[in-house]
Order: sequence, then C-alpha cells, then structure tokens
Amino acid sequence: MSVIYILLSVSVVVGVTFFILFIMVVRSGQYDDDYTPSVRMLFEDELVKEQTDTSKQTKTD
Repeated sequence: MSVIYILLSVSVVVGVTFFILFIMVVRSGQYDDDYTPSVRMLFEDELVKEQTDTSKQTKTD
C-alpha cells in the first residue's frame, strides 16, 4: 500500500514539474508564430475566392 502513495506522489511531482516548464516555455515565446503572418497575405485571395465560390453554389442550389 505504501508503494501506491510513493507512485502517486512521484506522479504528482512530475506532472507539476512539466506544467511549470510548459508555462515557462509559453511565456518565453517558444510558441510564437513569426512565419505565418508574413505568408498569410500571399494566400488570402485564395481563401476569399473559395468562400465566394461556395456561397454562390449554395444560393443557386
């Protein structure tokens, strides 16, 4: 029974450690996306054309 308490406490410590590391990484800007905004303007017209094409198809059906 004492093994369960040890495993439970170790798993909680590991979980809290990974959560703290995740928060630190997010705050440091690891997941900031610098590439997509610079490329988005190149593909924006295609997205608008697809949306207008689908809206025209639904109106004529």
